[in-house]
Formats: sequence, structure tokens, C-alpha cells
Amino acid sequence: MAFDFDLFVIGAGSGGVRASRVAAGFGAGVAIAEHYRVGGTCVIRGCVPKKLLVYASHFAESFEDAAGFGWTLEGARFSWPSLIEAKNREISRLEAVYERLLEDSGVRLLRGRARILDAHTVLCEDRTVSAANILVATGGWPHLPAIPGVDLCITSNEAFELPELPRRILLVGGGYIAVEFAGIFSGLGSEVTVSYRGEQILRGFDRDVRRHLAQEMSKKGIRILLRNDVAGVMRIPAGSLLADTAGPQGPLELECDAVMYCTGRWPCTQGLGLERAGVLLDSDGGVIVDAHGRSSVPSIFAAGDVTNRIALTPVAIREGQAIATTLFGGGEAVPCDHDFVPTAVFSRPPVGTTGLTEGEAIEACGEIEIYQTEFRPLMHTLSGRDERTLMKLIVQRSTQRVVGAHMVGGDAPEIIQGIGIAVKAGLTKRQFDATVGIHPTAAEEFVTLREKRVVSRTERG
Repeated sequence: MAFDFDLFVIGAGSGGVRASRVAAGFGAGVAIAEHYRVGGTCVIRGCVPKKLLVYASHFAESFEDAAGFGWTLEGARFSWPSLIEAKNREISRLEAVYERLLEDSGVRLLRGRARILDAHTVLCEDRTVSAANILVATGGWPHLPAIPGVDLCITSNEAFELPELPRRILLVGGGYIAVEFAGIFSGLGSEVTVSYRGEQILRGFDRDVRRHLAQEMSKKGIRILLRNDVAGVMRIPAGSLLADTAGPQGPLELECDAVMYCTGRWPCTQGLGLERAGVLLDSDGGVIVDAHGRSSVPSIFAAGDVTNRIALTPVAIREGQAIATTLFGGGEAVPCDHDFVPTAVFSRPPVGTTGLTEGEAIEACGEIEIYQTEFRPLMHTLSGRDERTLMKLIVQRSTQRVVGAHMVGGDAPEIIQGIGIAVKAGLTKRQFDATVGIHPTAAEEFVTLREKRVVSRTERG
């Protein structure tokens, strides 16, 4: 049977664009459909604009710290509209770059919503096309709970386009989006409260990372309410919002200018026709796929956040590339490796982590060694700022392999990227120790850690 395309991709985000370009590079006929803007969550309303705002949020502290190094700064002012305008210019530039990359690769870009009709047919707006293979790369979407007044709240989508900086903001949630935006708004001058129903922020991260970051955020004036639920939000006569919350401290009313929900993201699968085509979804609506990204329908694949696995841009890119290589590379099927994926939280201070948490390592290894330190960075000996860095190595005792590395502190994401290579490669503590550190840096602590504590399932339990 002849098809219009060898591969039809739904969603021009990071994973979809990479899969399209790689497939076209192998000589496949490829089309990609996008109903919004090329670039997806990461480029348009995720990683890139978030990181730009994170950069902006650091300047207030940098100006304060400069005094300890002999600088006198007066009259510094911040303009939220100017920041958003500059951010928008950069996002538009990147969108044009992505469009040009698709064009130069020979990928056909179709504007409009696409819906799967069957295993080999897609309807894009009013046009029906056939494809030997279909890739779903539609990403995720912020989740909002069904509470009174939720229509008055915003998500990360709207946060990037606010007309003015909120004077007071309530962030609901304790994941990476919540703590990142808490640092952004606090650094830019907002009064920030975080409400989280869990026992500690950053569920799923190492417990020492969670504890340390919460302490450092509190030092910066961010109020963190744990085991706290928001029951509803209402507009009050003064024009601001009133959020009703409840936690260990009892009922609490919080008056603020914005309430932002950061309570997770759901896979964008509604209205795609997946179930009608026979594609199995998980309980959250994510596409269930095998190690090669193939769904329950052999000709339909999925990559990125829509699969509800590891919601990270580099992972989506790897998955998209693996699928394209499997289909058109002419060799063996290529799985996407999800083990020991490094990640970062661009909080203030930032988090970098790779490998297993202490709890995961105990379950996987039985007995482990923990090497850990907390210290005041050299910079703050002159700035006078009360900020401490945490570093932690987790070692499997029987093999001495380093199975986890965690850091909270300045440049943590940049440092952990390099450490991630060593952990992925299976290096041992002895090999870490044999590496000469770069002095004076914070990173050298990872190769000079000596004091350890041994933890086993029995002792932890």
C-alpha cells in the first residue's frame, strides 16, 4: 500500500521535531502537524522562558552581594514588562529557528489540529493524509483541580504572560515547577507562599535534598506551608484574591494578587482519536509504549511527556531520535535508555541530581555508603549571605560503584551534568577519589569526600 508519508508526527515540540529531522535525514518522507507554535512546551512556555526568568531573579541578590566585594550600586530598578518583552523576542527567534530546521531537513509542516482516524490515517484540519507510521508527541498540559474559584487561578502557561508582577502570590504544589517559580517571583520582589499537601517539597527527590532546599528557600523569605490544602479561591472587594487553606496550623486565609497552580501535568491525549484507533492509555491518559516507543498499535508510536514517563526535554529528544532510528536507520531497533538520567531544578539555590536517591539505593543495593557535606561557599565569605551548599554521594558498598550524586547550591546543574557521565559510566568511589579536584571550586568536593556513614535496609527501617 502506498502512503502519503513514511512518518506523520503530531506535535512540533522537542521530541517531535527531533524525530522528524532524524527520520528525514534517513530519507523518509515526513510531515509534522502543529496547531499552536513550533517548539512545544520547552521552547514556548517551559524550560527556555523559565530559565530566562530564573536568570533575571538572581540579580537582586547579586547586587546585594556586590557590596561585600567593594562595589557600590545605587538606583537599580526592575521592570517586569521589559523582561517579558525581551523573553518574547527570544522565544520568537527560537521558534523561527525550529521552523527553519524543519524546512532545511525536508520535513513538511502542517498547521492545524491533527486527529488519528485509524492505524495509518490522520485528519489534519480538513485534510486527510495516510502514513506508514504515526508518532504522537503532543506533550503534557497543566492540571487544575475541581475547587471553587479555580477559574481565577493561573498555571505556568499564564505566568509567562502576566501583564505585571504580582505583589503577593500563592503557589500551590511542591514539585519542581512550584519551587522554581517560587524562586523567580521571590527574587523579582514578590511576597511568595508555597502551599503543598505533602510532608516536604520535591517528592521523589533525595530526602536530604528536599530538606536542604526547603531550609534555603525559607531563608530567602519564601513561606512554605506543608501538609496544607487549598479548599477554594474567591475574589474579594479589594480586587485581590482570597485563598482558603487548611493544614496543621488550622484554617488559614491567604490574601494575594495571584494564585498559581503547579500540581502536575497530564498527557495531552484527549481528542486525538487514540482509543478509537486501539491505542492503550494509562490511568492518567498517557500512551503506553514499549522500550522502543511503540504503542499497542504497531504503526503508532509516542515520545515525550505524552507517554507519562520521565517528563524532561532531553529525554523526549532521545526518545524521538530512537524511534526514528529504529524505523528508518536500517539497523537493529534502538531502545531509549532511561537509567541514570541527570536532572536539575532551577530553584534558588538550584538542585542537580543524578542516579538513585538514598531510599532507592537502599532498596536496590541493600547496603550503601553515604558521603555528605554541607558548607558555606567561598563567595559568601565576603558577601555575608547565609547560604549553604549540600553535596551527597551514594555508593553501593559491595561494588563501591557510585550510584547517586546530589547537590543543592550554586551551579549545581552545571556540575551534575559532568558527574552524571561518571555515574552513568559506573565509576567507583576510588575512581572519584583518584581524580584531581579543581581548586578553589565547589565541584572539587565531589572528589575529596572522605567521611562516610553506612546505611542498610535494617538500620533505615
